[in-house]
Amino acid sequence: MTSTPDGQGRAGPWLLAGIAATSVAVGLAELLAWVTGPVGAPLTAVGGVIVDGVPAPVKDAAIALFGTADKLVLLLVMAAGLLGLGAAVGAAQRRRPPLGTGLLGALGLVGLLAVLTRAGVSVADTVPVVVGTGAGTVCLTLLTRSATAGEHADEGMDRRGFVTVAAAVAVLGAAAGVAGRWASSAAARVPAAREALRIPPPVVEDPIPPRADLGVEGVEPWLTPADDFYRIDTALTVPRIDVADWRLRIHGMVDREIELGFEDLTARPLVEHVLTLACVSNPVGGDLVGNAVWTGVPIRDLLAEAGTHADADMVLSTSQDGFTAGTPLSALTDPDRESLLAVTMNGEPLPFQHGYPVRMVVPGLYGYVSATKWVVDLEVTRFDRAQAYWTTRGWSARGPVKLSSRIEVPADGGRVDRGAVVVAGTAWAQHTGIAAVQVSVDGGPWRDAELGAVTSEDTWRQWVLRPSGLGPGQHTVRVRAVDTQGTVQTAEEAPPAPDGATGLHERVFTVA
Repeated sequence: MTSTPDGQGRAGPWLLAGIAATSVAVGLAELLAWVTGPVGAPLTAVGGVIVDGVPAPVKDAAIALFGTADKLVLLLVMAAGLLGLGAAVGAAQRRRPPLGTGLLGALGLVGLLAVLTRAGVSVADTVPVVVGTGAGTVCLTLLTRSATAGEHADEGMDRRGFVTVAAAVAVLGAAAGVAGRWASSAAARVPAAREALRIPPPVVEDPIPPRADLGVEGVEPWLTPADDFYRIDTALTVPRIDVADWRLRIHGMVDREIELGFEDLTARPLVEHVLTLACVSNPVGGDLVGNAVWTGVPIRDLLAEAGTHADADMVLSTSQDGFTAGTPLSALTDPDRESLLAVTMNGEPLPFQHGYPVRMVVPGLYGYVSATKWVVDLEVTRFDRAQAYWTTRGWSARGPVKLSSRIEVPADGGRVDRGAVVVAGTAWAQHTGIAAVQVSVDGGPWRDAELGAVTSEDTWRQWVLRPSGLGPGQHTVRVRAVDTQGTVQTAEEAPPAPDGATGLHERVFTVA
């Protein structure tokens, strides 16, 4: 049986030393990444590897359980994992001193390898992890030496003093990490540049018709505020791109390559359209869908200028953080589909979390194949030659949005006063349009709901029905939509993977 060295019987100080050293290693690396660039931040890099490597069913479950808080949950889990790993470093060092140092070095190597997998990595991006790991190793050596001395009478600091110092070191390391992430995400000049940005007004506007919003309390507004718009992407740290540095390259199966800066793009005629976006992970009745006013440059104009080859059928778009999406070329060149390189959302420069300074917006396709944020590259290619981020993970390649509807009022399980029953919600079939919404109460016949107005077939549509004669007790309502081509929403239930959920949304409520 192997025993610990003499004088190392108390585990607590050693575990605390390991946690403090790990905190210093990670925290200093995160702080240095503020200087070298966000690609070198170890938490972001490791988190990105986790996001990329997790099987699609696990991602679906995380989105269903946590919604748009999934990234925060991942970061909290990683923080808890670091505490456990730090304790393991201390325990290994206590058992046999070189083991803890070696384990901390191995953790640093994992972080370094994760950084090297990120898009746009450079030699400078490796510096934070290397320096942080070195500092953590020195910290571990010094603290464990103090822990050993503290176990002997009249040698070094006493146990209480050691705990105080080690805890302070751990807190300082964590504070450095928090400061580094905050500084990177709030990088000095980029938010200021966004606030000062002046984008020319559009030459084409989408006037919002009266009664687009039916004004039913509890129903999401017809125009979704940017702060409430759903966010589903793979970026653990939202990119902060200076418009002065942003470039877009259009290349591949084209006659002429094009490269544009932000001023080049916004000097072109801008158009404004109200468009609804939906996430393929949205369950039946879910809220991963939103409607906003987008201003930008039609993608078809840029592709026409580049001259796409006749045998091309896909555009592979790439984000600044390395995410890719494959969009059917026909959707981007369709003269009747308002596919945009958008620069504003609801009249303001794009929010950082929604793609500032430039993103793609394509009506009628789920976001995973079309709505690339922080876009920097468009490669004209073919589906049989290139695969995008989500298609390599089992999702369908083309991603057309499915005919959908949801009930938002009354609340599920809610109570409604007799004579004041209102059933309302939204329905969408982007680039096809909603012709009717029908509601069934307690399994009865389908009744047509009143519809709100729309600017085009590319936006969702509010609906409301006020059924009369409902007596006290529990009632069930179901909804289905009919598109402008006469297609009735299917009742067949299917999960989001691999090409979008289907089924009819229902709610149960009680009339008092």
